[in-house]
Amino acid sequence: MPARPIKVRIDYCAECGYDHEALDLAAALMKEFHMYLDGITIKPAGDGAYDVRVDDELIHSMYRDGGFGDRTELLEIVRRKLA
Repeated sequence: MPARPIKVRIDYCAECGYDHEALDLAAALMKEFHMYLDGITIKPAGDGAYDVRVDDELIHSMYRDGGFGDRTELLEIVRRKLA
């Protein structure tokens, strides 16, 4: 059990239509970690952005890492943050 719940923030390009991917990731996080989340913020952005942060640490960036990131890998990173 984690010492404290974590916060997740997903910034996505609304103009690019990335909202579906952001909502799918939020749903997967809620299903997997619901009791250990302090909250999930989904923030529309622009410029082709798709960034995922856990407690303000950038764990995935479309610009840096490419694409939306592998869902299994993103969930594993969150799992490790909770350990």
